Amino acid sequence: MNEFATDTAVHLLEPGRYGATITDRWCLPMGNVNGGYLLGVANRALAAALPFTDPVATSASYLRQARPGPAEVHVEVIRSGRRLAVGEARVITEGKEVLRVVATFADLRASADARSVQQLDAPQLPPPLECERLHTDKIPALTIAHRLECRYPALPGWVGGTPTNDARHEFWMRFADGSTADTLALPTLVDAATPPAFEIGVWQSTTVELTTYVRAVPAPGWLSARASTRYLAGGFHEEDFEIWDSQGTLVAQSRQLMLDLG
Repeated sequence: MNEFATDTAVHLLEPGRYGATITDRWCLPMGNVNGGYLLGVANRALAAALPFTDPVATSASYLRQARPGPAEVHVEVIRSGRRLAVGEARVITEGKEVLRVVATFADLRASADARSVQQLDAPQLPPPLECERLHTDKIPALTIAHRLECRYPALPGWVGGTPTNDARHEFWMRFADGSTADTLALPTLVDAATPPAFEIGVWQSTTVELTTYVRAVPAPGWLSARASTRYLAGGFHEEDFEIWDSQGTLVAQSRQLMLDLG
């Protein structure tokens, strides 16, 4: 079992209640757990409760910061049909709800032959090993950096202390253990990379809401990604994220609203 599957594993306590361990292997510098990883735990419980395993549409509201430790995921099946199933998950740590998720699951393999149109291509990048690796794993307590490998054609300007004021990143990404991302991993990966808002001087923020669409089952290999922030206003900014697989197929899209903390 790969790192992501191990660290998001859940076990049934009773119908509608799952136990989990929120590890310290996906943390941010202040010791809080990455929101995408927390969503991965919630989706794992939903996949166990629903008849389908692909989270095609997920809306996650972050209620408070979460720390490593034991957790419960309370799941309610809202509707289960022939092609789609909808469920709600509430992640609870230290007696408090930290995340609420409403998600629609389906079987993407069953519709793999459906008509496909892509009007925007994957990022045009040099081969991964010709790109520069972003070594954020050198930052103390940023343990999530050890779970992910990201490679850029040229390192973002903020790395050298000169933000470009252009909050757009295109890069390669994969799990550091080399494992292939599945559909349950994609909603985590859209929140796992360094924020492009660093390029406009937003150094600290927290996710308010994250919406993710999983569009296809990823082929093995590196994933290419495009992340951008276009609007900063009223103390909030958005982050848009797209992921393509090694065959150039769009496999995930997301948008999150983030509260600026300084």
